[in-house]
Amino acid sequence: MERSLLDTHHKALTLNKDRRAYGTIAEIGAGQETARWFFRVGSAAGSIAKTMSAYDMQFSDSIYGSSDRYVSRERLHSMLEIEYSLLSKRLNEERGSDCIFFAFANTVATFNYSQNQAGHGWLGIQFQTQPHEEVSEIHLHVILKGNTSMRDQETLGILGVNLIYGAYYQHQDPVVLLRTLMDGLSTDYLEIDMIDFSGAAFKQVDNRIMALQLVQHGLTYVTMFQPDGKLVQPTDFLFKKSILVERSRFSPPTKLTINLLDCAYEAFSNEADVIREEVTVFSEMTLQNLSGGSDIDIEDFLQRVDILCTLGKNVMISNFAEFYRLAQFLFKLTSKPVALVLGVPALRQIFKEKYYEDLDGGILESFGRLFRNDMRLYVCPALADDGSLITVDELKVDKHLQYLYRHLRQNGFIRNLNTVEQSYLSIDANTVLEKIRSGDKTWQDQVPLDIVNIIKEKALFQYTGS
Repeated sequence: MERSLLDTHHKALTLNKDRRAYGTIAEIGAGQETARWFFRVGSAAGSIAKTMSAYDMQFSDSIYGSSDRYVSRERLHSMLEIEYSLLSKRLNEERGSDCIFFAFANTVATFNYSQNQAGHGWLGIQFQTQPHEEVSEIHLHVILKGNTSMRDQETLGILGVNLIYGAYYQHQDPVVLLRTLMDGLSTDYLEIDMIDFSGAAFKQVDNRIMALQLVQHGLTYVTMFQPDGKLVQPTDFLFKKSILVERSRFSPPTKLTINLLDCAYEAFSNEADVIREEVTVFSEMTLQNLSGGSDIDIEDFLQRVDILCTLGKNVMISNFAEFYRLAQFLFKLTSKPVALVLGVPALRQIFKEKYYEDLDGGILESFGRLFRNDMRLYVCPALADDGSLITVDELKVDKHLQYLYRHLRQNGFIRNLNTVEQSYLSIDANTVLEKIRSGDKTWQDQVPLDIVNIIKEKALFQYTGS
């Protein structure tokens, strides 16, 4: 019953009546949508010290400093820093012992009619949980899906109220805070593809787990972070980059896993239309890779990520079970070449028509989406039961698909990765994992030495040292 009361009106009014909360709202690019809610419900003088918008670039620059891009995390952060600093400087002596201050800001581009382009933007808040406390901070990036600017504005207003309310009343449980950002909203209208928690209230928060939560709870399809664990916004990070992705469970990464990606990187970087310095490589895990059909084990997830990050890998978590959906996502982010790394068994699965029954055009539609932007698949050979080598040339597909397969092969969409070390092809990650857990030391021969050391040092994957 209590949960049903937490609509936008209730949240805004609760904040207005809370004599502790006092702050500034600064919004660029979509009107005073968040501020409007606080004035609409009444008693705004109890919570709002100032609201402002600065649409003209010269005015905006004079307040927040110049910026290469106005809809960016850098601009959001400068807005928050300046607004919170002004609030504290002007009101700390008079109100600092009784109030917990906040500065909310957003910088957003809504739906563009002339270019038929979807909106996106950054929202954030700096806030205290106790008087005189060091500030805590939340940043998030949204992709707006409304087909009108007005629809996007309504979405932003509700989201802004949810963020301010969550910061004050739900910061003790960031997972709950994250989920309630969607109160009164629908994924039909927006996607939250990055969120970052920092500061005094979030010292125990692992943002990698929060990134996973975004995908788990359907707030986005993909989240990404760098080797240092820092979350990145996909559009910004992959802008004008050539992209190479290896999909695996990485439980654990084996000599085959690492060698496969290294060989694919060399092949991809040496392509005539690829500039090596522009290549960004990701190790990707899907929710299906992480769950295995059951609930996701957070500790297991972090163990896999720890290894990949220690190895200097960028990590991608997605909810794209089908390769064509991953390809579609990547095509939206860059016009540069894109490639996927996989083995013969995975390629064989791609040619199974049962996976495309939900598409009107079946396997042909899926392949149209997968290969439409000169996508290339680098395919590692596999060992047959008799020990012979199965490459893309020996792979057998259903008879009625053979001409399709031949077309993709002859036109370079499917490429044989014959530089992989053949002695690694017999390594099976599931068998390696079983050996780690059972104490069979032969697993160490099938995993790179630096990964062996990490597993031993951190006792990962239930390693006991026996």
